[in-house]
Amino acid sequence: MAAVKIVNFVKRFGEVTAVNNLNLEIYEGEIFGLLGPNGSGKSTTLLTIATVYKPTSGDIYVFEHSVSREGDTVRKFVGIAFQEPKAMWVDTPYELLLWHAMIVGYTSHEAKNVVKETMERLNLWEHRKKQFYQLSGGTRKKLEIAKVMIQRPRLAIFDEPTAQVDVITKHALWDVVREMRDNGSTVIVATNDMFEAEKICERIAIMYRGELRTLGSVKELKDQVPGGDVVEVSFEGDREEAKDALLKLDGIGRYMLGNDKIVAYLNKGEERAAEIVSALMSAGIKVKRIMVQEPTLDDVFFYFTGARLGEG
Repeated sequence: MAAVKIVNFVKRFGEVTAVNNLNLEIYEGEIFGLLGPNGSGKSTTLLTIATVYKPTSGDIYVFEHSVSREGDTVRKFVGIAFQEPKAMWVDTPYELLLWHAMIVGYTSHEAKNVVKETMERLNLWEHRKKQFYQLSGGTRKKLEIAKVMIQRPRLAIFDEPTAQVDVITKHALWDVVREMRDNGSTVIVATNDMFEAEKICERIAIMYRGELRTLGSVKELKDQVPGGDVVEVSFEGDREEAKDALLKLDGIGRYMLGNDKIVAYLNKGEERAAEIVSALMSAGIKVKRIMVQEPTLDDVFFYFTGARLGEG
């Protein structure tokens, strides 16, 4: 069953088209990534899934319920950690989370327990009595994530969840995302961090300028880049014999040959590396070292958009 089904979704703000004819499905029980720079339509899509916006045309279905016509029902399924944390400046973290816990259905006693447990889990307890304006950007982000953890929604949405946090906290928050999936939530993560997308997402949709450019697992995306893998082989033996052995193999396109090194650019490098080694050894060439380097998600992004992710 699809947790989210997006059908011909268009969202315009005045004359600006933020998302243009988006179609995709997010499967129940997966961690799904929306990868793209700021302005690519990620946040607009997430906010529409969460019923903050309504589609200009098309529709989005959350567990088969329309965000356009059944917003009240959809909101029962969805929890969202916003890109920019939301709170009154005079709120303390403890008061904010306690109120949130009771809004989503906990009794007063249950709320106190779950808030304390969640704040300790995210190293927020020491900040519980501070005013919101006194919190760092990273601490505010953790406070947003705490809301979703307390809610335990069927669909958990995280918009740039680790922006403004340090590396150690990033890894801790990634563990939180995985735990939520393991405990029954379908998770959507919007990010412009390639490493984050590759680290935690089971499937990724690359968005650029309001459009879906490609979709798949990290491996599937990398395999779509023609000649994206680099296989480098250091050898001892006759250079021309090494070249002849290499060119007898099918699918060898671009390559560079030195006196003791071959560098080949091809698809499915890990599989083809064994073929190259076997061909060289059969020709009497001694293989000293082999290295396989796959394309990065930035290479994938560039292939489908013509831009580097860091450039927006």
